Amino acid sequence: MSEARPPPTRMNLQTYKGKHKAAKQGFELLKKKADALKARFRDIAKKIAATKSQMSEACSSAFFSLTQAEYAAGEIKSKILEGSMKATVRVEGKTDNIAGVKIPVFSEIAVEGDEAMTGPGLAGGGRAIANCREKYKALLDLMIKLASLQTAFLTVDEALKVTNRRVNALENVTLPRIEGTLSYINKELDELEREDFTRLKKVQEKKAVRMEAEAATRAERLADREGGGPAKGSTGSKTRADPLSKYDPGASDPDLVFN
Repeated sequence: MSEARPPPTRMNLQTYKGKHKAAKQGFELLKKKADALKARFRDIAKKIAATKSQMSEACSSAFFSLTQAEYAAGEIKSKILEGSMKATVRVEGKTDNIAGVKIPVFSEIAVEGDEAMTGPGLAGGGRAIANCREKYKALLDLMIKLASLQTAFLTVDEALKVTNRRVNALENVTLPRIEGTLSYINKELDELEREDFTRLKKVQEKKAVRMEAEAATRAERLADREGGGPAKGSTGSKTRADPLSKYDPGASDPDLVFN
């Protein structure tokens, strides 16, 4: 079913010109937004790949240091569980704005008075435990960074899909539809102008013919008035013809008593 087109008027032409301008500006802005999101998307993907490569090495190093600490200090899990369970690392969530898209960013907050692991290692293996703690701290930093990057990656990916759908809709549906309507209105207005021009031309031709006929009529009346004036006036002053004028006075008429 074809779309109902608006009446071809000047008002609708101006209205659709405004719509076309707004759609064009929106398309350009969304295109720039999509380009910015694509650049950030590629950057985040590179950072995720680099962080994951570091994670593999950090995980192996951290678990190996834990094995060394358990070998040097013995069973330390029970001692850690007996100690203070206060969190030594806190994560804060913030938002970053990329072309109008809010991306969550996780960052580590320093906790003051960190004395959670002063007990283990006093009897022996303190150096190994401190080394294990440093390794796991580096691994935790990488995990926080990777979590932030993964969340940002998913958010940017979803925003990029929505933006690309809008860009494609404007480019392939909205703008061609508005341009088709503008072309239709312009054609109809041109046709109306041609019809008006033809009608005015016909009216002028008929007016010219009528004016020529009126001028010819006036000229004929003026010529009749100038050339036939005396004859028309003499019709009232004609002398009556003598009924005896047709007879010859010199001829003899037998009916006449006196000659």
